[in-house]
Amino acid sequence: KQWYQRRVRGIKGAEMFGKVSLPILGLIENMSFFSCPFCSVKHHLYGSTPLSELVAGTAADVPVLAQLPMEPSVVRDCDKGSPSVIDNPHIGLVFDSVAERLLLHLDLESET
Repeated sequence: KQWYQRRVRGIKGAEMFGKVSLPILGLIENMSFFSCPFCSVKHHLYGSTPLSELVAGTAADVPVLAQLPMEPSVVRDCDKGSPSVIDNPHIGLVFDSVAERLLLHLDLESET
């Protein structure tokens, strides 16, 4: 059931942006997994089926740019008004990766 809810949310969002003619460059899956701080195992709390498979062939069939982890330290940072990328370098690396993928996508579109 959880995988179905993830799929429906992705598709509804894509359809909404399509109605107002906003292009979708990609999806970012928030709270995709939780990495255990003790054993480093990734736990997929909302199902382990990749988002790209869930939305294949739908209005949301665009690249998945990132899968953001469920990170308790981000909640603490938000509560104290501190940017997570400063206190958690690994979160910064995730956002850097998203920015690089977006720039690559935009460069490819400008060439066509």
